[in-house]
Amino acid sequence: MKTRAIALALLLGLAPLSVAAAEAGDAVFAERGPWDLGDRALEWRMTVEGPAAEGFRPTDDGSLTLSQAIDPNDQQPILQMTQKAGPIDRTIGPFPISSGDPVLTFFLEQTTRDMAALTGGSPHYIRNRMKEALFRGGEIATTDDGVTARFQPFAADANAARMNGFQSLTLTFVMAQPDQPIRELRAETDAAPGYRNRLVLQ
Repeated sequence: MKTRAIALALLLGLAPLSVAAAEAGDAVFAERGPWDLGDRALEWRMTVEGPAAEGFRPTDDGSLTLSQAIDPNDQQPILQMTQKAGPIDRTIGPFPISSGDPVLTFFLEQTTRDMAALTGGSPHYIRNRMKEALFRGGEIATTDDGVTARFQPFAADANAARMNGFQSLTLTFVMAQPDQPIRELRAETDAAPGYRNRLVLQ
């Protein structure tokens, strides 16, 4: 996995990775497919907190469910997600069972949209900076309970002064094992009133 992360970083034109950064990115983007959920469903509790702003939607007690279904077009298994949060009740997908982690993709995109709404920044710029951080700026810690990877995408960003506290954004991923579903995905800032986007596997 380490070689794959380094190769991808080079393709993206990023600076050479340290071993720790490569391991952190590898842990988050580990191959979790092919998924075989059968009749099981995995559910994450969803909480989104932050200051009032146009286009930003806080969530007190939402959920994101990952399940397996059958594609009616070719009768092959697929993955789909169901998001429930206040008035929102929608199905997202389909995703191939051999793909990466759709919950991780959802979480990163949610954080990107929220940050753009709360700062007025460009989603494209935010998305690219987070992508870079996930492949070259992380820290990883291993305990008896599993693996935790942390990233600070905007800590040294040239536009930090205009980020309304998001220069302190920390992305945290808690995993029992890298090839298993991520137990907790968390994005949070230090500055008041602060922002937090949290998914916790039930």
